[in-house]
Formats: sequence, C-alpha cells, structure tokens
Amino acid sequence: MTRVAAVDCGTNSIRLLIADPDGAGGLVDVAREMRVVRLGEGVDATGEFSDEAIERVADALEGYVEQMVEAGVDTVRMVATSATRDARNRDEFFAMTADLLRHVQPGAVAEVISGDEEARLSFRGAIGGLDPADGPFVVTDLGGGSTEVVLGDADGGVRGAYSANIGCVRLTERSLKSDPPTLAQTIRAECYARDELAYAFGAVDTTPARTWVGCAGTLTTFAALHQKLAEYDPERIHHSRIPLTDLVGICDDLIAMSSAQRLALGPMHPGRADVIGGGAIVTKEIVAFLRRSQVTEMVVSEHDILDGIVLGLLD
Repeated sequence: MTRVAAVDCGTNSIRLLIADPDGAGGLVDVAREMRVVRLGEGVDATGEFSDEAIERVADALEGYVEQMVEAGVDTVRMVATSATRDARNRDEFFAMTADLLRHVQPGAVAEVISGDEEARLSFRGAIGGLDPADGPFVVTDLGGGSTEVVLGDADGGVRGAYSANIGCVRLTERSLKSDPPTLAQTIRAECYARDELAYAFGAVDTTPARTWVGCAGTLTTFAALHQKLAEYDPERIHHSRIPLTDLVGICDDLIAMSSAQRLALGPMHPGRADVIGGGAIVTKEIVAFLRRSQVTEMVVSEHDILDGIVLGLLD
C-alpha cells in the first residue's frame, strides 16, 4: 500500500495530511494536523520572513517529519503559498525545509505554487464526497494571505480559478490596527477586501454556481460557532451547512469583538482569535458577490488543498 503525505505551509498555519488510498478514488486519513505558526507575520509590510517565524515553522515541521517517518511515509509533497510567494528571503526557508524533509524523502523540498495551482488543488480536495447533482460548485479557500475562488464541476473540471491577494492575516495587519477595530478601520478593510475580490469574481463567473463550498480554518470555525459547539469537532463540521443570513450574522458578531472575547468562544483556536475578524470581513464580501448566483448557504469542508495534493500524488 502506498502511504503518502502532504504539507501545506500558508501565511497563518502549517498543516499535515498522511493518507492511504481507499481503493475507490478517495482517501483514508492516517493523520491530519494543524499548527498556527504565522509564517507571514509582517511580510506584507517588510517583504521578508522574520527569523522567529522561520523558527516556528521549523519546530512544527520537525514534529511532522517525525510523524511521517513513524507512519512509514515514503513520498511527500510540501507546498508553500501566499506568504512565501511574497518573501524576498525565501531561500532560507527552502533550505530549512530541505534539511528536514530529506529524512522522509531524499531531495524533497518545499515548493512555491502559483495562486492558480493553489486554487485548483483546493477545488479538487474540497468537492470530494459531495453529490455531483449539486454542481456546479464554487469553492473558496480563505487563507491568511490569499483567497482562492474556483468554479468547477463534480468531475473535477475547473471552469475558472483566481487567487485574490487578500486573507485574514494580510487584512488584519494592513487595516485592523485596534482591538476591537474601530468603525473607520472596518469600513476601510471592507473596501479593500471588496476591491481585491472584485478581481476574482470578475475573472471567475460564479453566476452558474449552485453550491458554495468553503474551506480553511476561518470558515470551518464559523461552522463550529454556528453549531454552538463547546469545542472544535471536525466530524460535525465537515459538510455542515450555514445559511447566508446566519453566516453574515456570525461575521458581524466576530468583527465587533475583541480578540479576548473571540478567544473565550469554545471552538476558537488561540492562533486564530486575533485575525478571524479580518476573515469575517472577507467572508461578508464573498457573500455579497455570491448573491448573484443560486447559492443560499455555505457547505463547509474540512478537506481542501491537502487532499488535492495527496490525490495528485496518487494519480
């Protein structure tokens, strides 16, 4: 049996999926992990990774490598996304990943993928297990530094994809300076998010979409809050549904809260509390664009780019 692994290092978190093929074109999870490392902290302003951020990623990746070796993984693909595309000193980051990943697969190193590939991988992972009759699907992957918008069909065929230069960390660092943000800061952030997303929805015609699938930590946290979960529960979150009106209400509440108030919410990850208000602003603007389609709710997926990467390794 082939056992493979994917590592996704984004602006806010680094995540691991170790999986086996299920024999029917799907996956059986062996391990699925997430750690908040905030690799992209300050990159929007300085254009470089800080030493502290690279060290946080190295600590997390070392733990992932130990898990992969113990699980018998022999093939791994590690991708880096928005923050790494923007950083001038990314060679230092690559050298660190190569030094660690060689223990799993000689020659393996993190690779920067384009926004278009990120979008397509996210789409492939997110729509798995959904009813084909519910397509066309629009998938949004709301990350720390970018947001991918993809329209496609149940067979995995992508009609259009775009990676917008907006995410929860980037928007928070750029516009939401107070805790909680002032009304003026919120309005500026809304305008910035709307302008960036206009490029995405101009490039990808989502009006044919019948189902919206949202993935990544900001949106899965919204699902946990919608269900009033005492703690984060991936099994209850995966493929749950949030009506658009309820989703906007959750976003409004989070935007108005301080980080401490958000942190007091049961399923809130400590590494997300200070930036999820920015993610809520992006989400509200996505909802506004999607009201032009047949979409009435968001289907939340715990499966995303990690699953797309692993499926690609098994092709």
